[in-house]
Amino acid sequence: MTDQLPQTIRDALQERALEALDHWAVRADEPVLLKYRENAVFRITLADGQSAALRLHRPGYHDETSLHSELAFMAGLRRGGLDVPSPVPTGDGRNLVRLPANRKFPEQHADVVSWIDGTALGQTGTPLSESAETQADIFFRIGHVMATMHDLADAWAPPTGFRRPAWDAEGLLGERPLWGRFWDCPGLSRGEASSLSALRDDLRDRLANAQRHGLDYGLIHADLVRENIFLTGSEDDIAFIDFDDAGYGFRLFDLATALLKNRQEPAYPEIENALIAGYRNRRGLSDAALQSLPLFMALRSLTYISWLAERPEIPNAPERLSRYVAESLELARKLDIDA
Repeated sequence: MTDQLPQTIRDALQERALEALDHWAVRADEPVLLKYRENAVFRITLADGQSAALRLHRPGYHDETSLHSELAFMAGLRRGGLDVPSPVPTGDGRNLVRLPANRKFPEQHADVVSWIDGTALGQTGTPLSESAETQADIFFRIGHVMATMHDLADAWAPPTGFRRPAWDAEGLLGERPLWGRFWDCPGLSRGEASSLSALRDDLRDRLANAQRHGLDYGLIHADLVRENIFLTGSEDDIAFIDFDDAGYGFRLFDLATALLKNRQEPAYPEIENALIAGYRNRRGLSDAALQSLPLFMALRSLTYISWLAERPEIPNAPERLSRYVAESLELARKLDIDA
């Protein structure tokens, strides 16, 4: 997506990155813009020659307390043996710096995290290239590492003042969902808005019923899409990156996120079975709980509607929005068919 940015924006981001890097010991190499979505992410070279990632956080998305909490969670997982990025402090020991507003940018925060060597599992919308057998093997390992992450999260004691978003009933279906009001956002037709509003009411009832039967809840990654799952080639060979949306939520939300964008893969049944088997190889997951997985697939799908509606600058946004709405309504219809 960065190659579609106007040069004026790229130049401004580069200047802002250099401003941020005044706080870290780095080599004189120019920072390389890798991603520009929630954050602007650059690859940099530290003074010791190690690569790292500089993140310029989207102004107004997370406050300073929430950003410190994200970094603390990542550091805790890293200490527990999970392959995730960890904070790289400034020369005076800070994990986060505040960049003042200027004529191009409002006030925002920046941090640097350690580099994860490897390749992303894939890109959304591009078919996976591995054989069905290899895909199943990979997703088994992803499930196992996901369960390890949840185990470590349960064992970890958050620091005083820790605060992260909650992907709970209110965060998904309340009056102000974390990613916006999917039933009431720009770009929807009247019919789509009406259908999504009715769906919201139905899913609130379904989620409340599922909670009465017990659902595993705690700290989650919340965005384990292909781009955030890395194959590293090491012994354990699965790493997770981008904890920007990590917070409290239902553990099934992580499973649903890892599965949703793979639904069109020919090997999808094998992928789903392998992910669940890998998770169960490390952590308990009952058949009763798994009955709610289709519900969380629908809930995950809905989040993308409002996320995209608030970003009309994304290429082909109107077409993608219609596709997301159709996908969500299809997943909702299947809830009755599979019941």
